[in-house]
Amino acid sequence: MIELTDTTSSAIAAEFLRARRRAGSPAMGMVMTLVFVVDDEDAEDAMQAARNASREHPARVLGVILGDGRGSPRVDARVGIGSGWTGETAMIHLKGEATKHPESVVVPLLLPDSPVVVWWPTRAPDDPAEDPLGRLARRRITDTAAVPRNRAKAMLTQCRAYAPGNTDLAWTRITSWRALLAAALDQQPGKVLSASVTGQRVSPSVDLLVAWLTARLKIDVTRKVSDGPGITAVHLETRNGPISVVRDDGKVATFTVPGQPDRPVALKRRELDELLAEELRHLDPDEVYAEAVKTVCRLEDGGSSTRAGSRRSKGAS
Repeated sequence: MIELTDTTSSAIAAEFLRARRRAGSPAMGMVMTLVFVVDDEDAEDAMQAARNASREHPARVLGVILGDGRGSPRVDARVGIGSGWTGETAMIHLKGEATKHPESVVVPLLLPDSPVVVWWPTRAPDDPAEDPLGRLARRRITDTAAVPRNRAKAMLTQCRAYAPGNTDLAWTRITSWRALLAAALDQQPGKVLSASVTGQRVSPSVDLLVAWLTARLKIDVTRKVSDGPGITAVHLETRNGPISVVRDDGKVATFTVPGQPDRPVALKRRELDELLAEELRHLDPDEVYAEAVKTVCRLEDGGSSTRAGSRRSKGAS
């Protein structure tokens, strides 16, 4: 890694080229630019997750740290290429007036004629699509489950500000749950009479799974509370009998469908880099997520007695 102090975008770009030549690989084989915006204390973890996630899709990874906005503009950076990795990285620390216009530093560093993805690992703007960096991106990734406080409010804010290309890693976390439940309903096509989702009291993933089931099944879905980790159970009552997925340890679930013996199913909680890698495989707008966020807003605005009551009562678990 090369340290650049009080630098410019052109100097960072030139250092990318020099670093690649020093490594004996002057050709560019990268397919996207991944930009993440993060606080200083979370920067190294985010960079490691971004590098791991982009291994299957080599990328130029730009970490943007927005520092103190007072004083004269200043740009510092650490630039390099990873050992055994075909991508490039730059950790860019902005200070002073530069924090108000991060796009002016980032735009010259974007790979030409390739997609841009912007990721906010913790705090995200209320409207990512209107953020100066968000406007540059085909996909905009937030993570309301990683917000330090008021996660439920943060998720609702992101749902209300949805624009094509937005997604939330809280949604990505329920991919395996949705696939398992969809497969069960394909095997048991009888009408679903009632449904419930059980999980931690403050979990955006639980709320999104409730919304997805509500939209798909056209019924009220009860939200129940447990100690976690994450989602611990989904129960569907059908005309043919109960369907359930119960996961108490965050690793293995017990899958129950009518007419078959219970069986264990691997349903491990995935690491951050795995979630991010999944999102980098799909750069088109997620229409299913769009439907789910509309349902979240409708449930919040219209209210639901079963859902509101279950959120108030931990005894429901």
